[in-house]
Parts: sequence; C-alpha cells; structure tokens
Amino acid sequence: MKEQKKRRPWAAAVKAVLVMAAVASCALAGSAQAVEAGRTVIPLGRTVGIKLFSDGVMVVGFSEVDTGEGHSAPARECGLRAGDIITHINSEEVDTIEEVQTVLAQVGGEKMSIRASREGKQVQLTAQAAQCSADGAYKLGAWIRDSMAGIGTMTFYDPATGRFGALGHGINDVDTALLMPLESGSIMYSEVAGVKKGTCGQPGELQGAFQVERDLGSLCANTARGIFGQLTDQGMTAGLEPMEVAGRDQVKTGSAVIRSNIDGQAVEEYTAEIVHIYPAGGDGRDLMIQVTDPRLLETTGGIVQGMSGSPILQDGRIVGAVTHVLVNDPTRGYGILLENMLDAAGDSVN
Repeated sequence: MKEQKKRRPWAAAVKAVLVMAAVASCALAGSAQAVEAGRTVIPLGRTVGIKLFSDGVMVVGFSEVDTGEGHSAPARECGLRAGDIITHINSEEVDTIEEVQTVLAQVGGEKMSIRASREGKQVQLTAQAAQCSADGAYKLGAWIRDSMAGIGTMTFYDPATGRFGALGHGINDVDTALLMPLESGSIMYSEVAGVKKGTCGQPGELQGAFQVERDLGSLCANTARGIFGQLTDQGMTAGLEPMEVAGRDQVKTGSAVIRSNIDGQAVEEYTAEIVHIYPAGGDGRDLMIQVTDPRLLETTGGIVQGMSGSPILQDGRIVGAVTHVLVNDPTRGYGILLENMLDAAGDSVN
C-alpha cells in the first residue's frame, strides 16, 4: 500500500452504525482452497470501530454548477460515471476531497486531464471546471467520497501470523454499492451502546461508539470476502483459545452457535441452525443461518447490521461468519465459510 497521507482529524469519539453491513450480496471471484487439516484460529465476535480511507476519490453522484450565466455539469459532460475512482488530476495524485479542491483552485478554468479507474481499467478524460457564482470556487459538479467509518464484528485472529479477519464481506460505498478501494485504514476500540431491533422489511442495526484515538490494528485489504489486517493490540484476545477451522466437508445442517457482541463489550454465544449449505463457487452465500436463541430474538429480532462477521461455531470448530440478513425475515441470514475468508486473507495480505 502507499504511504498514508495526512488526513482530516476525526472526532475523539464517533457514534456510528455499520453502513458497510450487508443487506445485499457480494460477488466472489474464484474458489477457495480446502483448509489445511488442523488449522486453528481464535474466534472473536467482538465489535470494533472501522475507518477506511480510499485509494483515490470515488464519484458517487453529480450536480450542476450555477455559474451565474447558466448551469454547467463538467463532470458528467467529460464522461465521468458514478463509481469511477479519480486517482489523478493533471499530474497530481488525489486521495482526499481536500486534495481535489486544492488542485481545482490551482487549475481554475483551464482544461485538465483526469485519470480514473473504472471497473478495474484506467480511463483518461479531459474536463474544465466551472466557477460557482455563489462562492467563486471552481467545481466539477461531482459528489465524491474519500472515506467511510462504522462498526463491525471481528471474526478471527490468527496468533501465528498476527492477522485478523472481519465482516465476511467487503466495505461497499453506500451510494454505488461498489467495493471501496483501500489506501489505508484501521480498527478501533468500540462498545455497543444500543440496538435497533430488526423487523420484516426493515433491517435492524447495532449502534456503537468507537474511540478513534485507540487503534487496535491496521487494515491491509478490503475484499468481497471480508476485511483483513494486522492486530497490534491483543487485549481482546486475552484468555481466548484457538479453535480448529472446519472445512466445507465438515460442516453440516443442524445446530450451531453464533458468537456476537450486542451489548457493551460482552461477547456471548447464541443458538442457531445451519439450515442450508450452498454449492461451492457461489456468490458469497455459502450458508443459510436461522437464529433460534430466544435472548437474541428478543433483543435484536435476529441478525442485524453490525453483526456481520460474527463467528459461526459447530461441533467445537469455527465454521464461518454471518454476513447478510434477509430483509423480509431478520431471523435468517447468510454466512460465509471460514475457509473462504482465510483464502481471501492469504491472497490479499501476503
């Protein structure tokens, strides 16, 4: 990854909900290798604050610039599309909204070249910013995003490598639903402050507060199978024992346990059922999970946003992680096999 640039200061504590938590599926590429026999990791189930800074700035929408002589839409007219990642303006690399604004102020009304990433390919465009009559600033007429923050659940920690995995799905932009390109990021200490209970047609959510000054580790990869990084503060793993990872052939329908953090810092285990195992090579929905624990159903209604990444345990092994909730039935949701997460971690972080 590139060296992290100086960023805007964050507040000392931020209340947020996991905008990355999945209600829609995430596509997978390729198929996982079978997990090595006897592989062990520590299942966690603890929520953390997550902050991610993008590699470039993502175009999430368009607007028109009022020039006083009419309206102009430079971004749309030059061929930019929602989901494009702007990486350079002229020869300047841009990763933040502030950097884009600075370059636009320097270039003014002159023509500029824009380099962007679109669906994995580089595109080169030519644009000319319009001067806004209200404040005199030169603008492209594009809504852009350079970071995201929220809470999510840690799935596993590997003591042998210091690596962690969380969410079981990627962090997607809320407007374009595209995977956010990662420049840098970190996980932070958090507590669950409240729960919005899920109902039919309305997914619930964990509401938490996290401390941006207390980093627990760094993010190295944002993938469709989860986010991964290195844990530098092992405080949340104290007293926890490694557990064998179940391979696909060891997972069966029937009783299971979800390990999750839905109140304060407490991690508890809740009963569930694995009701279906999907064929390999799917779209990230490896398992169908049914929550059966009356305590969890009473408090959350089942699976809610922010629980993504909660480990699924069966027969003394860690099977996978909760990833998605069914909008019309919050008692049920999808899960990813841990062997798929470990495969993605190895491909992304090595």
